[in-house]
Amino acid sequence: MDNVNAWKYAIGIVQLDGIKPSDDFLELVDKEKKGEMTGDDIRKVLYKKYKVVEGKT
Repeated sequence: MDNVNAWKYAIGIVQLDGIKPSDDFLELVDKEKKGEMTGDDIRKVLYKKYKVVEGKT
């Protein structure tokens, strides 16, 4: 399975649960499909955006 189809499959599975991926996430996926980012780059961006700082909610 190529990269583009792998992302389509992964996003489709999430949508089956009634979850719509955010536009920001889909933009990251598009950049990864184009070779502008790696999967590791996406993980780093998401970690930075969503990390929980101990003692804060």
